[in-house]
Order: sequence, then C-alpha cells, then structure tokens
Amino acid sequence: MPFLVLQQELDQHAAHGLLRQRRTLQSPQSPHILVGGKQYLSFCSNDYLGLANHSRLVAAMQQGAAQYGAGAGAAHLVSGHTQAHHELEIALAAFVKKTAALLFSTGYMANLGVVQALVGKGDTVFADKLNHASLNDAMQLSRADIQRYRHNDIAQLAQLLEKTNSGRKLIITDAVFSMDGDIAPLPELLALCEQHDAWLLVDDAHGFGVLGEQGRGSLAHCGIASPRIIYMATLGKAAGVFGAFVAAEQVVIDTLINHARSYVYTTATPPALASAVLESLQLIGQGRELRAHLQRLIAQLRSGLHGLPWRLMHSTTAIQPLLIGDNQAALDLSAALRERGIWVAAIRPPTVPQGTARLRITLSAAHSAADVTHLIEALHELAL
Repeated sequence: MPFLVLQQELDQHAAHGLLRQRRTLQSPQSPHILVGGKQYLSFCSNDYLGLANHSRLVAAMQQGAAQYGAGAGAAHLVSGHTQAHHELEIALAAFVKKTAALLFSTGYMANLGVVQALVGKGDTVFADKLNHASLNDAMQLSRADIQRYRHNDIAQLAQLLEKTNSGRKLIITDAVFSMDGDIAPLPELLALCEQHDAWLLVDDAHGFGVLGEQGRGSLAHCGIASPRIIYMATLGKAAGVFGAFVAAEQVVIDTLINHARSYVYTTATPPALASAVLESLQLIGQGRELRAHLQRLIAQLRSGLHGLPWRLMHSTTAIQPLLIGDNQAALDLSAALRERGIWVAAIRPPTVPQGTARLRITLSAAHSAADVTHLIEALHELAL
C-alpha cells in the first residue's frame, strides 16, 4: 500500500527530529498570542514592525472589501486587475525608486515567475547556496544552467562568471537571509553584474520595511541603484498584510506580464489586500521610531545572550538565530521555552544545513524591552 510507505517516511522523520506539525493561533499576530487556550510570548513571527494587527490596516482592508468585494474573481489579465491593484503598483514602484512594479500572490510565486520568464535553456543562473527555497525551485524549473556559489563568496562567484561566455546571466540572492539573518554583499554583487553584463535578482522579503531610509529596503540600506537590479519584496512580513511585488525597468515588468506563468495563470489577490498595503506603506514611511526601537531590541538581545552554551549567529537584523546543532536538542529547547510561556520555533534540516539546527528568534517593534529580558532570562535558566 502506498499509504504505508508514506507513514514509514513520516515515522523516519519523527525519529530524526524532523517531523513538522502545525499549531493553531486563536488570536491576531502580536508579541502575545493565544494557542490552545494558553497565552504565549512569541518570538517567531516575521511581523517585524508589528503592523499585522494595526487598526489602520484593519480599517483600510474593511473599506477595500466594502468597495471591491471579497475576491478579485479572475486573473489580472482577464478582469481581476482593479484600481486598488493599479494604485498599489504605482505606489510600490515609487517607494523603492524603481520604474515599475508588478503584484504577485506570494513571494514564492514572484520568484518562480521572474526566473522562468527571464532565463531558460542556454542561459545561466548564479545562486547563493543559502538562498530561499523559492529561488532554488525557480532556477531548477527555468531549465537554465545552474552555478551555485558559497554563501556570500564574491571571489568564487567571480570565477564562475569568468567561465561563462554565452547566454543570459542572472545572479539571484536573498538580501537578508531568512535563516541566518545576515545581509548579502549587494554592492559587490552589482559590481560583478556590471562587469559581466548580468542581471541581479534581489529577494528582499526580510529587508523591505525594516532596512534603509524610510524602510525602503536593502537597496536603500546599501545605497545602490541600477537598471540591472530586479527587486522582489513580500508584503506579509514587515508590511503586515499579504502578497509580493517585483519592481524593475518597464521592459522587465512587461516581460513578466506576458511570460511569468505564476502571474498570468492565477487569480489576482483580493483588492482589499491592496487597499491595506497602501495604508501600510504610509506607516512604514513614517516608521522611523519603530525601526529605531527594533534596533535597540536587537542590541539588547545580543548583549543579553552572551555566555550561553549555544552560539548566537552573526546578524544585525530582526532575525537572530541561536545555533543549537542537534535536531532533537533544538526541539527540546524550544519545548522547554514553550513550557515557560515563550514561543520560539526550532528550525531543522532541510530548511537549514545538516548539523545546524537552531532557534530562529525574530524580534518585532511591537516587543517591549521587558519581553526581550524575559526571553534572555529564560534561556540563561535553561542553560544551567
């Protein structure tokens, strides 16, 4: 029976501490959540600015639903592209200082669409080995040649580019790496693109709204701009809503409208979401103190976790991974925190490399200094 084989595989995952399970929230996203009737202090949401339950976003979504209804009803290219979507694309392009922007349902679908639309057989994709799964799947499906370089290793990437003499060249990278929290060397990557006539696709899912002047993202943080850069960011993390967008030159956006299968062949997101994101852009642009508070919390956590038997990985972002190593040890530590009313997710292979299981601590501007102190004290108690 095929079901028996599936169960055996699941049992093997469980034996190696790799079985994944869902838990159901009974409250909105915030630092304090309700799960199974119990209150937890959460450090595992990507709601970096604490906007997911902001009253202004809720009101904007309600107003958008009242005006446009619950669903888009069709793909953007049929009859699902509303004025709300149109206005949001214009606003997003202006916000990140690119010529044009295109909305996608998710960051995963955006990456699939961009890579497959721009490269194929005879072309080459150059990818950081720690890129997000969506970028990895996108390059596999594109049928282009794949060259992977060591994490943030500019010298190795340069060598790979030197050996490639034909076809289109596309470098793809996370801006902020989702499991490590470090930032890609974007200026150096852009310099290589200029030298080798390549495109640079930047996945800024974890930088948009948080980094750079007015939260404009990792490009602003690094002080770079170029027509060669194709910029993708998600709208369900710091922006607090849902969806994703790609910003680039108009010819790139027109190409995606015509050839990005994950855009062409899917129903548009509900217009009310676009209304909420438009409001979120206002809050992000005005969120200087939110970002300053978040940076203070990051500094507090890093200082407070000195001396633990587990290593806090190098990161200046809201993603602060605590390296445990063993899968079961990471699960046990996560469970011990949960018993103390603190929720921190244990991340294991294949999401991270073998032997690097970790607690992925994520901070939000909605956290207080007291919240962070509570986590620090709990980890020190568990280390004894």
